[in-house]
Amino acid sequence: MPSPLESSFWRGPLRAAAVLLFVLAGAAGVCAQTAPPANPPPPQVQQFLQLLQDPAVRTWIDAQQKPAAAPPGPAAESMTSEMMTERITGFRAHLASLAAAVPRLPDEFRNASHRLLDELQGRRAVAVLVLVIGFLALGAGTEWLFRRITASLRHRAFARPVGTVSERLRLLGLRLAFDALEVAIFAVGSVGAFLAFDWPPLLRQVVAAYLIGAVIMRLILVAGRFLLAPHLDSPHEIERFRLVPMTTATARFWYRRLALFVGWFAFGWASVDSLRALGFSLEAREVVAYALGLGLLAIALNVVWTAPPGDSAVAPESAPPSRVSHTVVASLLSVCLVLLWGLWVTGLIGLFWLGAVALLLPRAIAVAEKASRQAARPPDNVLSGETSLAAIYLGRGVRALLIVGAALLLAHAWRVDLVEMTSRDTLATRLVRGALSSVVILLVADLVWEVTKTLIDRRLARTEMAEPPGSEAASRQARLRTLLPIFRNVLFAVLAVVALLMALSALGVEIGPLIAGAGVVGVAIGFGAQTLVKDVISGVFYLLDDAFRVGEYIQSGSYKGTVESFSLRSVKLRHQRGPIFTVPFGELGAVQNMSRDWVIDKFTINLTYDTNLEKARKLIKAIGQEMAADPEFASNIIDPLKMQGVEQFGDFAIQIRCKMTTRPGEQFVIRRKAFARIKQAFDENGIHFAFPTVQVAGGGETAHAAVAHEALQLLKPAGAAE
Repeated sequence: MPSPLESSFWRGPLRAAAVLLFVLAGAAGVCAQTAPPANPPPPQVQQFLQLLQDPAVRTWIDAQQKPAAAPPGPAAESMTSEMMTERITGFRAHLASLAAAVPRLPDEFRNASHRLLDELQGRRAVAVLVLVIGFLALGAGTEWLFRRITASLRHRAFARPVGTVSERLRLLGLRLAFDALEVAIFAVGSVGAFLAFDWPPLLRQVVAAYLIGAVIMRLILVAGRFLLAPHLDSPHEIERFRLVPMTTATARFWYRRLALFVGWFAFGWASVDSLRALGFSLEAREVVAYALGLGLLAIALNVVWTAPPGDSAVAPESAPPSRVSHTVVASLLSVCLVLLWGLWVTGLIGLFWLGAVALLLPRAIAVAEKASRQAARPPDNVLSGETSLAAIYLGRGVRALLIVGAALLLAHAWRVDLVEMTSRDTLATRLVRGALSSVVILLVADLVWEVTKTLIDRRLARTEMAEPPGSEAASRQARLRTLLPIFRNVLFAVLAVVALLMALSALGVEIGPLIAGAGVVGVAIGFGAQTLVKDVISGVFYLLDDAFRVGEYIQSGSYKGTVESFSLRSVKLRHQRGPIFTVPFGELGAVQNMSRDWVIDKFTINLTYDTNLEKARKLIKAIGQEMAADPEFASNIIDPLKMQGVEQFGDFAIQIRCKMTTRPGEQFVIRRKAFARIKQAFDENGIHFAFPTVQVAGGGETAHAAVAHEALQLLKPAGAAE
């Protein structure tokens, strides 16, 4: 027995030799058929050739032979012009077959009627009519019975009050479930008629086709009623059940056009399918289908030209467009619809579905997101513009389903086997897989961004609620108003970069060199823009140190004002007189924050030397206590106004110092009110404020002249010429 190493060593040469001999034998066989050999082969060669003809030997040789690359076929070697010529030839052949089928239509209908009448031979017309009526009555009767039985239950369920988002979604789900159950009961009753009655084969196929078309039509109309609720007139019911915000007249317009379009489509599909059962040729069925398609085209054109003004199906609050713009848009849509019908007629089904998806998918996504926001809207929406997480999950989920459904539809139309594509490794398959992965990555990134953005916006909206000034809650809200917008912007940038890199990686792009190149570029930018980097880093440390917040009044050097907003590089300060300063973080330096915790306000009052200081102290203390008890000032006064004592003896007055502690920024208003009350209290109690006076001693005209000259000098405006 040979060892495994030997067998592996010899397996390659033996396999090559066997393949070579097999090829030579085949070539020899071909040559033997074309030209007889001059001399017969030796007996050993004949034995060898007979051994090669043994089935077991040939099977082993075929298994050991590597599959050779197939030579390029004529399609791979054909030029673009040849492909276009073949395509045009196919178009002409298709149109010629349709044109040839048109004169044969009367004969086709005559033959189909004869087939149907031949099958109904021996059955009376009344029996057939009773059969059809019984079929319809059984389906409609079961549906009517179900509606009567569940009428009270439906009334109680729909009259239940809605207080939360989950209750609203449950109510909408119950309404959709009842409508879908009615269609299901109708379908079950109709299927029961199929099982109960004895149908002729052809009539069974025709009735089954129309039954399937009717069920499909009713299911689509259930979805239309679920979104539009066209039969509701009460504002309360409309608010509860209509998912696409619009007027009742607009809702009825869209629902009627939807019913007309879907009904015509279901009737046409069932009719064409019935013609197949009745023996129509393929070309005749196509002619009938294209003729029925003209009805769909007419309905679509009617919708384009008679739709209510404005984008009522998506944004009813938008202003209606002008007549000229409406005409232009309607004309373009009409051209697109006619081109789609032309693509369908000429047999370009792939391009037809591509155009249909490109035309309808954006509108379907917009309607789905609008309906999702309306369905998951909180019943008592206190914060205007608030979007619930349920609305985001629902909207993004429906959008993902629409995109995936459109992709599967296009794959089916273009005859792309997605399962087989995963097993192949060509450039086209890698690009397609990368594109699908990129779409999934972008959808996930969009979901993460929307959820995070909604949470941040909701938290910011809650910080707008008034809290007691100086409280811990107010400080926390101010810090959140400062940090959350910056965090939102940074998160958006990070998500965008990560999603872009992951999408490029899914498409087969090597992102390692990109990241390395971005690092090198970042270092170069850092050296070239040191001031910008300094501003950004300084801003990060200012925020980490909690040096100031939005709404606080700060001063740094020659800049002072209320902080209005931040960016990554600068801060905007609004001066009390109106101007706004945009100050880079790197230029702030030491920051004086005048809006934190508390402010001690001190001021002096000049009193005459004959003032009763104890009486003045008691009056000032009483004023401080009264203001601290006043609801207008109580929330802003931390320590009430009081007199600290005598500051100094002046040339003409005794200076007393007063002090109070207030909330930051409120000391100015409280001080002005305190001055007014002190003036009134001192006047009522005979306490006088001191002010400088001039006394002139002596007599005579010279003294009076000097006094008069001095008075004129005091009255003369400052800076006036002598």
